[in-house]
Amino acid sequence: QVQLVESGGGLVQAGGSLRLSCAASGRAFWNYAMAWFRQAPGKEREFVTGITWNAGRTYYTDSVKGRFTISKDNAENTVYLQMNSLKPEDTAVYYCAARPWAVIARNIGDYNYWGQGTQVTVSS
Repeated sequence: QVQLVESGGGLVQAGGSLRLSCAASGRAFWNYAMAWFRQAPGKEREFVTGITWNAGRTYYTDSVKGRFTISKDNAENTVYLQMNSLKPEDTAVYYCAARPWAVIARNIGDYNYWGQGTQVTVSS
């Protein structure tokens, strides 16, 4: 059974940085795409960024381009989200997701596995 466990959330001031981790286990992920979504209070869950495990292709939503970086560590089966220049509007619960196709998708329904989420709060 695939398990995704996020960590690294917290409270940070605007302009600060955080790094989220998503530890994946339960199978080999070489043909998977991994993604980060976020959900702010009262809003729908939205796609943030994704990466393909084998080729390392990435995709970012426009609002985080140039500020967030997704990466992976094959040996540790872990995906990271480095978040810099954080803004109050980045406040949300951040979720890690996985799908067994090496193509990044932006819809929630395209992902089979989800982590429990980690809270990120950016104060102004």
